[in-house]
Amino acid sequence: MAKCLENNTVVVVPYECPPLVKINCTNGREPVLKYDENLCCYHYECDCHCNGWGDPHYTTFDGVYYSYQGNCSYVLVKEITPKFDNFGVYIDNVHCDIRDQVSCPRSIIVTFNTLVVELRNTETGGRVKLQVLVNKQVVSLPFAKYGMKIYSSKMYIFVEIPEIKAVISFSGIAFTIDLPYNIFGNNTQGQCGTCTNNQADDCMLPGGELINDCAVMADYWPVEDPNKVNCVSPSLVPTKRPPSPTVPAITPCVPDSLCSLLKSSVFAECHRRIPADNFFQACVFDGCHIQNSSIECSSLQTYASMCASVGICIDWRSLTRGKCPSNCSPNMVYQPCGPAEQPTCALSSFGSVEKQGTPMISEGCFCPKGLMLFSPNSDVCVKKCGCLDPHGVPREFDEKFELNCQDCVCSSETYGVQCSPRECPANTDLTCAGPGFIVVNETSLEDPCCQQLICRCNISLCSSNNPTCEMGFKPVMTVKSGECCPIYTCVPKGVCVHNNAEYMPGGKVPVIDCQVCNCTENVDLKSKLNIISCIPMPCNYTCEPGFKNVKSEIECCGKCIQNQCVVHVQDGATHLLAPGETWSPPDNKCALHGCMKIKDSFISTLANIACPPFHETNCQPGTIETTPDGCCKTCLEKQKDCKLATVNSYITYQGCQSTEKIAIKHCEGTCGTFSKYSAEAASMEHRCTCCQEAKTHNVSIVLGCPGGKSLPYTYIQTDQCDCVTTSCEPLRSVQRQALPNKKSRRSVPRP
Repeated sequence: MAKCLENNTVVVVPYECPPLVKINCTNGREPVLKYDENLCCYHYECDCHCNGWGDPHYTTFDGVYYSYQGNCSYVLVKEITPKFDNFGVYIDNVHCDIRDQVSCPRSIIVTFNTLVVELRNTETGGRVKLQVLVNKQVVSLPFAKYGMKIYSSKMYIFVEIPEIKAVISFSGIAFTIDLPYNIFGNNTQGQCGTCTNNQADDCMLPGGELINDCAVMADYWPVEDPNKVNCVSPSLVPTKRPPSPTVPAITPCVPDSLCSLLKSSVFAECHRRIPADNFFQACVFDGCHIQNSSIECSSLQTYASMCASVGICIDWRSLTRGKCPSNCSPNMVYQPCGPAEQPTCALSSFGSVEKQGTPMISEGCFCPKGLMLFSPNSDVCVKKCGCLDPHGVPREFDEKFELNCQDCVCSSETYGVQCSPRECPANTDLTCAGPGFIVVNETSLEDPCCQQLICRCNISLCSSNNPTCEMGFKPVMTVKSGECCPIYTCVPKGVCVHNNAEYMPGGKVPVIDCQVCNCTENVDLKSKLNIISCIPMPCNYTCEPGFKNVKSEIECCGKCIQNQCVVHVQDGATHLLAPGETWSPPDNKCALHGCMKIKDSFISTLANIACPPFHETNCQPGTIETTPDGCCKTCLEKQKDCKLATVNSYITYQGCQSTEKIAIKHCEGTCGTFSKYSAEAASMEHRCTCCQEAKTHNVSIVLGCPGGKSLPYTYIQTDQCDCVTTSCEPLRSVQRQALPNKKSRRSVPRP
């Protein structure tokens, strides 16, 4: 140390630093070495670290854990004695589960100088979509202005204030506040408590009064919000201590396996540095009151970030079975530890704040190894730095390319793409030759970005010269090479023409009567039309039996005209008869066929001759003859009265009847019969003969019955008749008269 005595006399006295004594930090973090105000001697300090997560749970600067379910805006930290202009950190809580009335952080507000920065989660119920507002205006990241810097690790948003070495982060469901002790020690108040490395004074009310329950203390730090009329202003808080607010009771439930990770071997290395009990308790509470697993993930995320702050990096998300995804874009990869402000190709106004001598680390989404993030607000990873064109394609410095018909280059001076219009050759006057051509301005085939004059065919400008072709011809359009307008010529269709009609090859053509004409494939060399070929019509002059062919002026092949009657006999045979002619078949002389002509019609007639009954047994031998027509037989009958007779009659039985009359033969006539007295016999002598059947046979027929039914029936047909002797018994009265008295009676033989 230099000391001025007098008369310009300076005495230099060696300065001895006090012994370096290591202290314990009540928040569980390692103490840090800091210079004294003279930047000469080191001493240990415990920096101020406050965090909150879930629904929500808090750890104060000095490590006191508590849960608080208020749904107002609150002071997290502000100075007791203001040293810096308008510095403060605030939280806005909302109920995120109506069932249990638990709260979640909606936004973190940081004020410093003239800036008010709001890190807002626009989603609810544990979902995350972050938005940054500076003085109520949405801004893109990174943002740097008025001594404040805001950037993102793709999972956290960080706010750095280099002047006071403060760092605030927010993930949507968890926040951290890091302040240096040498600037803020013994000068903080709010829900994050006092940064004194003494837990006894953390639950301090506005005005300095201490209480034992930090959850009650938290209720005394609301911020006036016109949108939340139920939130009491600190100026209206009664001096009397209010009762402890009602906190939802933890329903006993089985801890989720996510919570079990906190006490597993996954975090074993960190357990020796930072106890996990408070985070496990918070995780179980969240799992019992909120169905969304992302709230439980916040306990693991916050504990892992604290482990990373003391140099212990743990990849825990891969062990959650997809319940706590990183949600990184496809071209980026998740890393549990990495620089909170990633290196990018874009220039920054100032570097990241170093904390405790080492760069700030955080989990996040990073470019794969060997690639660099093009800009902080993009997900584009590149091998070499350069520019992004308007389509989002990375371009290297000084790379020239064409874009939207402009010549562009990636400028290494401005780090942007500079474009200028494409220079095209000037168009010269063009005259088109030939009808139908017109000058048009089209895109150049060699350079699609330039226009050029070219002759194009517009057929609508051609004169209409479509000719009318003769029958059998059609117009055909041809365009010669290099010309626009078509030329029409008449060419044969390949058809035959007759009587102003066209016929296809192979088709019949009605040219001459009694001829068959067809259109052929052959072409007439003179007319260019197909030739018609004709042949006489083929005729069949054979007529049916009973007809003859007669020439006709109308019919080409004549006409068959009837000149005889056609008689159809058995087995399909026919017999022709001229008009007036008769004929009987050889096997049926009783059928007489005839032919009559009435005007132009020929009519066949049939007469059947009915023969009288004829019984050969009644004939005298050698007298049987046939009638001249060959139909009937006659003879001289025997001199005998008993003979065979025939009667034509229907047979009826049980209501059924034969379909036609049946010739039934029977015996009739008289035989020699007498009765006379015999003196010899002394009685009447009888002789009785009867005309009856001598020979018969059975005949079977079918009778027709009502309803279409039939009935088999058999009758007896007589073949021969004769006189047959029968027994004649004398009458008893006659015998008494003829017989003598009983005494003189004698036996008389019976005939």
